[in-house]
Amino acid sequence: MTKSRFVVQLHDATRLHYDLRIQVGGVLRSWAVPKGPSMDSSVRRLAVPVEDHELSAGEFEGVHEGSVRGSGAVIIWDEGGAEILRDEPDHMSAILHGRKLEGGFALTRTGARRWVLVKVRDEFSRPGSDITAERPESVRSGRTWEELVR
Repeated sequence: MTKSRFVVQLHDATRLHYDLRIQVGGVLRSWAVPKGPSMDSSVRRLAVPVEDHELSAGEFEGVHEGSVRGSGAVIIWDEGGAEILRDEPDHMSAILHGRKLEGGFALTRTGARRWVLVKVRDEFSRPGSDITAERPESVRSGRTWEELVR
């Protein structure tokens, strides 16, 4: 088990989406999750792998000036420690210790540019919950992405 950290940034780009980033060594492995993570273990979320990011990218909250698509607003939706249980080419599983996301999560490749993110069934699972609607604010500033734009 590897001690690490994770961050989920809500980004208003071409489409509003969540960027899940998990530190592996000196980089943040990253996936775009259009509908965001879920605490309901029966919900499967599309996760599209994107290029690895520098660790400093996980600290950004603000507006990307001159954004061609969307407002460019980014909030740190959640962050915390991560314990990587498995890190293989087609699968990653970790225990997340965030303020919103807690417990086991797994990412599994289902196609060339397609992964699925699922919440592991554990004591933190919340059937029927929609954590992205319940808690839309930044864990750092308390603001939503819309408030950041204003």
